Amino acid sequence: MNNGIFIMAHAPLASALRQCVLHVFPEVCNTVAVLDVQPNTSTDETLAMAKIVMASLKTEHTLVLTDMFGATPCNVALKLIDGARTRMVAGVNLPMLMRAVTYRHEPLDALMARVLAGGSQGIMQVAVTAPQNQLRKANDQNYHDHQQ
Repeated sequence: MNNGIFIMAHAPLASALRQCVLHVFPEVCNTVAVLDVQPNTSTDETLAMAKIVMASLKTEHTLVLTDMFGATPCNVALKLIDGARTRMVAGVNLPMLMRAVTYRHEPLDALMARVLAGGSQGIMQVAVTAPQNQLRKANDQNYHDHQQ
């Protein structure tokens, strides 16, 4: 089984995300399709283009990823999905997309679980601390706090 992945987002995000994926996984070029939703394009025109792009994947199952819930790409994508052969996730990010590509051969339900986990696990606070046993440099924001 090979699921298609369709990214639909405000221009140029969809294409940029695809380029990032192809940098790591060039072999998936026929598996990942995109539609960059342009400003001032009607919903009907966007839907017509989305149907063409999605059909170009020629896969039995498709995962649709959109950038933001409630925005035009998401609203249009909702008209494409059926919940059985096609599923959708809003809030696409690069860790989520990398998971989608990595596990694209799994059943759609399993792929959805991996994608949601990858998307949320890819978001984390990164602490900025000095490596152990090293002094802070004078241009470090916290340097002056420690010197007083």
